[in-house]
Amino acid sequence: MLIVITGTTQKPASSERLKEFFRKYNDEYSGYLYIGYPIIGTVNGAYPIDAIWVSKEKGLVVFNLIEGKNVESYKEEQDDSANKIEIKLKGYKELLDRRKLCVNINVITFVPALQNLSNCIDVDDEYFLCNEDNLKHTLDSFSWDKADYYNALLASIQSISTIRKGKKKREVVKHNSRGQKLCSLEESIANLDNNQSHAVIETVEGVQRIRGLAGSGKTIVLALKAAYLHAQHPDWKIAVTFNTRSLKGQLKQLINTFYIEHTNEEPDWDNLQVINAWGAPGPKEQNGIYYTFCKEHGIEYFDYKNATDLYSKENTFTLVCDKALSEVKVYKQIFDVILVDEAQDFSSSFLKICYELLNEPKRLVYAYDELQNLNSQSLPAPEDIFGKLQDGTPRVRFGYQDEGQPQQDIILEKCYRNSRPALVTAHALGFGIYRTSNPEIGTGLVQMFEQSNLWKDIGYNVVSGNLMEGKPVILERTSQSSPVFLEDHSPIDDLIVFKAFKSKNEQDEWIASEIEKNIEEEELRPDDIIVINPNPLTTKKTVAPIRAILAQKNIISHTAGVDTARDVFFLPDNDSITFTGIYRAKGNEAAMVYVINAQDCFYSSEDMAKVRNQLFTAITRSKAWVRVVGVGSGMVSLLKEYEEIKRHRFTLDFIYPTEEQRQYLNIVNRDISESERSRIRKTKGSIDDLIKDLESGQVLPEDLGKDKIRRLSELLDKQGK
Repeated sequence: MLIVITGTTQKPASSERLKEFFRKYNDEYSGYLYIGYPIIGTVNGAYPIDAIWVSKEKGLVVFNLIEGKNVESYKEEQDDSANKIEIKLKGYKELLDRRKLCVNINVITFVPALQNLSNCIDVDDEYFLCNEDNLKHTLDSFSWDKADYYNALLASIQSISTIRKGKKKREVVKHNSRGQKLCSLEESIANLDNNQSHAVIETVEGVQRIRGLAGSGKTIVLALKAAYLHAQHPDWKIAVTFNTRSLKGQLKQLINTFYIEHTNEEPDWDNLQVINAWGAPGPKEQNGIYYTFCKEHGIEYFDYKNATDLYSKENTFTLVCDKALSEVKVYKQIFDVILVDEAQDFSSSFLKICYELLNEPKRLVYAYDELQNLNSQSLPAPEDIFGKLQDGTPRVRFGYQDEGQPQQDIILEKCYRNSRPALVTAHALGFGIYRTSNPEIGTGLVQMFEQSNLWKDIGYNVVSGNLMEGKPVILERTSQSSPVFLEDHSPIDDLIVFKAFKSKNEQDEWIASEIEKNIEEEELRPDDIIVINPNPLTTKKTVAPIRAILAQKNIISHTAGVDTARDVFFLPDNDSITFTGIYRAKGNEAAMVYVINAQDCFYSSEDMAKVRNQLFTAITRSKAWVRVVGVGSGMVSLLKEYEEIKRHRFTLDFIYPTEEQRQYLNIVNRDISESERSRIRKTKGSIDDLIKDLESGQVLPEDLGKDKIRRLSELLDKQGK
């Protein structure tokens, strides 16, 4: 099977004709066809490749696309493409046998508008000139006898090799120390998987959303997408925005790394802006989407203090965005692309502000994970977010794209940060899977997905039972969605530790002692460690005693946003332990994560879903080890909940809540689009009609055909397992 990944291209007509050709012969060809990718860095800057095909059978085929009929310099252009691709690939030792590149590189100039081409192989053995008539004959003449290099070739073309590696080279001397294990982990996750590269490259002429679990790479995908679009269209005005202020430095570093790797140049930070969501007047670094909207439209801007004076502290940003939108009748468009990270923490009104600031065709990309929502709000469907046209039809409609077309809705199901035990633990606690049942509603669940199939979308398999109301079900993560290497480096009882203490002082002493051991004995660096306090309002005061103990041990630490600028999370010299509240922790990660005062996430309250999501978010900051500690009876109860997770071997075993029970739960929306709802209603209606016809005898089973009955039976049986 051939997978087509469509990026942005300056040659739409010939690109579409090339995709049509491969769709026609999809059963004969396999591998990956990239349109508008890659971009190669040269001494003269970025050199975009029109299209490439990576195949186990053929090797690498580069396509130079021509929109018209002018082929005057096609041989020189083929030489240029071949030489640049070869130089790029020779930078990957995995593709070399001593000095020899083990990849066949063929270049074809594809000119669909040119007619009456004779067989291009007979015309010239080295320079292939093709349209649809002779392209298949040309491709079939290629062969590659070194398919063992295919995976390495694919990884090199994706060119993400340096993105996920550590900030600087580690110096480790002890075999099997935490530092050594972390080195191995960082090497293993250095490349994005194919689904993530798909999300980076595919460019929709309109609104696109990217959904994924914590650790699935949403922030990286968004940063790389911004860099890719900037490299392809350096004149476009692109903005990347986010909720967590401390993400700003990480986003800029990711964009810069990827852009330099592809172009050998620094980004033009005037055209590619990494800006805050709120923003303020003053230096360029303080700019923001909301502030820009107010300034461009000449309406009153509210800073946080003025906004909280006008409104309550709850949903303040939502209210000022609502007010700004209500005061503008004609919108000014100043951006070509806006990319929004952590969209689950924004309201519809902020996303609409982003939408209105965009030139046609309104290229807005927003990424989110509902379970990291710390504000007890949920994003509606895109049709509801962006409003309707005068005739009542939605301004944004998510439909089903044909195969090979850019996808509007991408789900990243694979987790590349958290081990399977850690992620399942976070989900179990976040949803209250093993929480003591509330006799009033008959379940201990705190929240649940609106659409049961979302469990499968995010990488869970049904082990037994089924995802139906009132029915027991057991869900597990697979090695595909949670790679085994993320957990097999350490025993489970070391990957995750839950511990209850009798006093806060006892907790603080233990944390400081463990951190000292991490650094002095286990070869972790200070920037490998984060200490998270779930309650952001008490963090400065709560963490002070632990920091004082560390200071006595000559271990440097800082509280993010208190001892540093608001945009700084890790210190640049890597020699300081980061203490933080949960809001600043979002979007960041570390090898060793300590979650302190976790008892605050146990007690029942009207904000139960909110505090459970705080716990989920804190645990999923860890890319190797996590310690969840707290004080008193609440922590003892939370520890018992974790013991149930262990007893169930890190599966989710529960009775799916009925519609009546869901009235008492926080519903985590799969912001299902109207087209999906319509399709579901139509399918249900068709099934109802079929059942009635079978019951009445108007349709007989044999009328359906044995093959259809068999396939339907297999599908229903599979869903029931």
